[in-house]
Amino acid sequence: MHTEILKVTGMSCGGCVSTIEGALKAVPGVSSATVSLANHEATVRFSEGQTSHEQLQSAVEKAGYGVQTAGVAAAPAKGGCCG
Repeated sequence: MHTEILKVTGMSCGGCVSTIEGALKAVPGVSSATVSLANHEATVRFSEGQTSHEQLQSAVEKAGYGVQTAGVAAAPAKGGCCG
């Protein structure tokens, strides 16, 4: 198992947290996903043989949020659940 922390943009409430956790948990190979609204982070445990950072990022973006990569600006969030 591998653990990765994603910096998530566009979150503003508990509904956003639930949406992102659900999107990440639906990715094959993800065993757990915990999202912190206060830190704007998602901590994801997953099997590297079944999924990748790109798949996790895609799941967050499809849910309407952005993911910030080190040194790269995040893709604009689509407003999440509140915007």
